[in-house]
Amino acid sequence: MNIQAVNSLPNISPASQPASEISRSNGGDGFSSLVKDAVESIDNTQKQADKEIAKAVTGESPDIHQTIIALQTAELKFQLGLQVRNKLVGAYEEIMRMQV
Repeated sequence: MNIQAVNSLPNISPASQPASEISRSNGGDGFSSLVKDAVESIDNTQKQADKEIAKAVTGESPDIHQTIIALQTAELKFQLGLQVRNKLVGAYEEIMRMQV
């Protein structure tokens, strides 16, 4: 590749694009879509665990191990989400305490 070819490339820097265009070009709406996806994932895991409990109670699923695994997975995901939330709230509070 020669210098002429490099100079002819379009100048696309993050500073020259609005934030909304940057987030769309990255394939998402940014932080809000990330949080929404995480919460939906936790919710879906909890619903799946509830279904496994219902199957175990009604006798449809003789494998109690699957039920316990589903329950533990839902619990771990919830605890992870809770800890991430706590860290984000702590970081926000720290930023708010900063003097400008």
